[in-house]
Amino acid sequence: MWSDSPPASTTPRRLTPHRLAPDRPGGPRLNREDLVMVSVQGQIAHPVAGAAPYRIGHDGVPRVLPGTGGIVLNRRIGDLCVGLAGDHIEPGVSLHNNSREIVGPRDGPNTALITYACVGNVAEVLSGRCRGQRGLVTGKHGGVNHVMVDFPTPVLEKLAIGDRIGIRSHGLGLRLLQYPKIEVLNCDPSLLGRWGLLEQDGRLHVPVTHLVPARLMGSGLGKNTAWRGDYDIQLADRPSRERWKLTSLRFGDMVAIIGADVRRGPIFRESRVTIGVIVHGDSTVAGHGPGVTPLLTGPAACLRPLLQPNANLAEIFQVRRAVPPRPRRLLVERDARRPHCVPAEAPGPRLAFETALADDH
Repeated sequence: MWSDSPPASTTPRRLTPHRLAPDRPGGPRLNREDLVMVSVQGQIAHPVAGAAPYRIGHDGVPRVLPGTGGIVLNRRIGDLCVGLAGDHIEPGVSLHNNSREIVGPRDGPNTALITYACVGNVAEVLSGRCRGQRGLVTGKHGGVNHVMVDFPTPVLEKLAIGDRIGIRSHGLGLRLLQYPKIEVLNCDPSLLGRWGLLEQDGRLHVPVTHLVPARLMGSGLGKNTAWRGDYDIQLADRPSRERWKLTSLRFGDMVAIIGADVRRGPIFRESRVTIGVIVHGDSTVAGHGPGVTPLLTGPAACLRPLLQPNANLAEIFQVRRAVPPRPRRLLVERDARRPHCVPAEAPGPRLAFETALADDH
C-alpha cells in the first residue's frame, strides 16, 4: 500500500511493489508462467487544444473547460467523475509516447504503449524531481491515445510535463484457465488476484459498483479493437441515468455493461457481458460520457457481475479510500447559462400564386 501522507523523514520514500496488498488466495487459475513482462515508457502529455476553445454540449451551450492530458492534481481514482467542470478529465497523469521510429507507422511507439500497458501495471518515474517514485496504471483513453497513471498527491504536485514514466507491461496473453469462454483484456494478473473474484457453480462472479445497459454506450463504438482505449457511457437520458444510478460513478469504478461484446471491438450482443473500469470523466458533448476500458468479456451464463460498492481500483489496490458513491447533477443540469428556448411564431411560407393575388387586391 502507498499512502498520501508525507514521509516522516526528509528523504523521499520510494514506493515499491511489495507495499501493495498480496493477491487474495483462492482466485481463479491464471497462465501466469506463460506471460512476458516488457518495459515500455511514455512522457507526461501536455493538454492539447483545438482551434476554437469551445465544446458544444448536447444542450446547445458552448463551454470552455479543461480536457484531456496534463497532470490532474485534485482528481484521482476513487473520486467522483460526474458533474465536474471538465470534459473527459483523466485522473492523475496522462502519458503519450512522442518518439518516432524509422520503421513502422509514424505513431508506432505510442500505439505500442497504449496496447502493451495494462490496468494494474506498476509505473515508475524515470526522470525529473520524482525519479524512482512508483504509481499504478489505471486505464487507457482511445482517440487521444493516452495511458493514465495514478500517483500519491505529493508526487503529482512535483511531477512536470515531459517527465518520462516507465511501465512494466504485464498482462498481454492473460487467460483464465478454467473459463476459456471469458476473455481477458488490458488487465495485469495482479488485478485479478486482488479483485475478489468468486467462483461458484461454474460461474465467475466479479465485483462491480454499477450495471450499465449496452444501449447507453456511445463514443468508441465502431472500433475494431478494445485493446487500445475505451468507450463511453451516455448520460444525457435522465430516466436511464437515474434508474441505473450512473451519476454516482467514480474514477476507477468497476462496471458491468450488460449486452456488450468487445472481443473484436465493442458491439451489442444480448447474451454477453463486458466488465471494465471507469478511466475518464463525464462530458457534455453528445454521445460522450465516462469512459470504460474493458477488462473481461464473456457469456452472461458464466460471467456474472456482483454488486459491491467498494469495487474500485483505489480500494482493490489499497491506494487510498474511495469517496462514498453519491448521485451528482450533471454539469448541464447545474449550469445557470442553459438557454430555455421558447419557439417564436414564424410566418409560414408564401406561395407564388398567393403573392400574386395579394398584389391584385
